[in-house]
Amino acid sequence: MIKLIQSHWTASVVGMLLYLVTTVLVWKPVSIAPQPIVKPVAAVVHDNAPSWEFHNPEVDQLIAEMKQEKESLTRREAQLKEFAERLQTERLEINLVLQAVHQLQTEFDKNVVRVTAEESVNVKKLARTYAAMTPEGAAPILKQMDETTLVKILAAMKESETAPILEAMAHQGAADAKRVAAISERLRLTLATLKDAKRVTQ
Repeated sequence: MIKLIQSHWTASVVGMLLYLVTTVLVWKPVSIAPQPIVKPVAAVVHDNAPSWEFHNPEVDQLIAEMKQEKESLTRREAQLKEFAERLQTERLEINLVLQAVHQLQTEFDKNVVRVTAEESVNVKKLARTYAAMTPEGAAPILKQMDETTLVKILAAMKESETAPILEAMAHQGAADAKRVAAISERLRLTLATLKDAKRVTQ
């Protein structure tokens, strides 16, 4: 009997029984209260609300940014459209100005007589010839020339030589006086052009 009590198996069994008894006496059932369900902030769904009323702050912010970007693009598009219309208007105005300049240039070229290098020598010779004549003798001859040739010859003369000739031509009649006035205007434009050309080449 003493050997049985001193046995290791006996000590183990007694220890187990004591552990179970102590555990049963000490153990009390712990009531676990249910934890509240925390809904994520990012997604809030109202109870009894339909699924399409789902709200997400991040999505709402993204939608707001997209709306702002769309409004900015709309304003930019309107500005570009206005700029294109203004460019079109300015282009039309420039075309009108160019057409007016071209028309003025054409009229100016009609009025201004230009002497080419090939005929310059002949014109100067004729100018010296008519300048050596008396105004009364040169006027009837020059009267028969076309206006362009006459202006070329007069432009090659000195002012002191052209004035008496034009005066003699003007005294031959009212129509001749009117023609002399037109020739004088063309002569003035031609001499001004020649003067500008010399100034540029110097």
